[in-house]
Amino acid sequence: MAVKTSFRELARLKRKMRIRKKVHGTPERPRLSIFRTDKHIYAQIIDDVMGATLVTASTLAPDYRDLGAAKGKVEAAKRVGQIIAKKAQATGISKVVFDRNGFIYHGRVRALADAAREAGLEF
Repeated sequence: MAVKTSFRELARLKRKMRIRKKVHGTPERPRLSIFRTDKHIYAQIIDDVMGATLVTASTLAPDYRDLGAAKGKVEAAKRVGQIIAKKAQATGISKVVFDRNGFIYHGRVRALADAAREAGLEF
C-alpha cells in the first residue's frame, strides 16, 4: 500500500534530509532529536555511532503526566525540554547537537530548545 504524503510533509522530509547530512550524534556529543504532532511532542537523545537512544521524554510519558496538565502546547513543549535536560544530566550528558527534524525553529520547537538550554544542556 502506498503512503500518501502531503506537500507540507514532503517539504519537511526534504528539510530533514538536508539537516541530517550535517548533524551526527557521537558518544561525546549525542543528538537531541525532536518530533511533533498536532497534540504531542517527543524528544530523544541519540548516539548515532552505537545506534542507540539514550534518553527520551514526551508529553505521553508518565513523568510528564506527574507534573499536571499544561496550559497549552508551547507550555507542554517547555516541560518536555526541562524533563529531557534533567534526564540527560542524570546520565552524564551535558552537550548535545540539536536536530529539529525538519521542523521550523519556531513555536513549540523553539520552546523545547530554550527550556532544555535553561535546564543545563549545551547546544
